[in-house]
Amino acid sequence: MSDPSLEALLEVQAHDLVIDQLRHRRATLPERAALSAQSHTLAEVGRRLDDNQGQAHELERRQRRLEDETELVVAKAIDSEGRLYSGTVTAPRELQALSAEVEGLRRRQRGFEDEVLEVMEAREPIEAERAHLAGEEQNLRAEGSRLVTLLVAGEGEIDGLIAAELVARERWAQEVPADLLNTYERLRLRLGGVGVARVDAGRCTGCHLGLSAVELDNLRRVGAGAAVRHEECGRILVP
Repeated sequence: MSDPSLEALLEVQAHDLVIDQLRHRRATLPERAALSAQSHTLAEVGRRLDDNQGQAHELERRQRRLEDETELVVAKAIDSEGRLYSGTVTAPRELQALSAEVEGLRRRQRGFEDEVLEVMEAREPIEAERAHLAGEEQNLRAEGSRLVTLLVAGEGEIDGLIAAELVARERWAQEVPADLLNTYERLRLRLGGVGVARVDAGRCTGCHLGLSAVELDNLRRVGAGAAVRHEECGRILVP
């Protein structure tokens, strides 16, 4: 049996690895990726809604302008028709001129009215698209709320598991000398999360490389409280 402090350090390592896995699992919860994609889609729908709104406002302004111009032309036509048929104008040339003016005004009126119809027809697909996009936006927001709820629940569950592992880790860490624990933690940061490894069949289970005869001999001779480091990977070795 090896030094109890080294065995305790292996237990610390085991809990650290589980904690690392849980933190990775927390960071890669599927709801997190789905929420990110949903947010991107929602932003794109919002941009399309803004574009749609801009087009709709432009057509609304054009329609109002055409309707205002139509009203002016109609008012002028009515005024000219009133003078034409009032009997106050009797000269043939003046009557002919008024008739031509009325005809021109009514022609402009029909032109404006045709343009208004064209604008109204152009607004229909835009308004239909706006309704579709608004519905899509509403559905995306509802889906986002659902994903947030699932994500919070998933994070809470994992956080509970991490908390339990930290408590267990701390219990084992108390069995390890402070200087040995500090060395282990520095090695963990540098060596991919594994700072201590057991020797199995003459090999380091951390890097899977064999130990030299000198290292194996040192490992057999080391006293309690001392630690041997693997020459190849630098990890603390536990016989």
